[in-house]
Amino acid sequence: MFENILGQSISEEAVNEYAEGYSKLMLAELTDKKYIIHDTLDFIKRHYMHIPMHVASGTEQKELRYICKCLDLTQYFVSIYGSPAPKNDVVHDIIKENGYDRYQVAMIGDSQADYDAAKHNGLIFCGYNGERLRAFSDYYIDDYKAFEKEYIG
Repeated sequence: MFENILGQSISEEAVNEYAEGYSKLMLAELTDKKYIIHDTLDFIKRHYMHIPMHVASGTEQKELRYICKCLDLTQYFVSIYGSPAPKNDVVHDIIKENGYDRYQVAMIGDSQADYDAAKHNGLIFCGYNGERLRAFSDYYIDDYKAFEKEYIG
């Protein structure tokens, strides 16, 4: 940005300082419980004891695990994986390492990358919190109660 947009030179040290400052600001925001989607958290709390749940995210793994810990979410998941591993590979490894039957696994996600990882691994994809996902999701979650009734019982 400095060189290409502002036309100013910047040292590597200054770039690192900005990056570190940005990271601290983002972590402070991402660990704020006001951003939790309560419908999702309530669903997780109702089912984590009988449905094994995992996190496969594009967020850097160390930061992701820190965020989950700060938000008191860690105990709800069998595993929490993030980048740099590609999401397709992470999902594949979760299925393989846990001996899951891919025909009994669904991936709930809010991005195109989630959809791509689900389809790459032969999973049902349930879109959530992203209206643009409705067109290509196997199931779009408008309401977790309806989803539970249809898929969980």
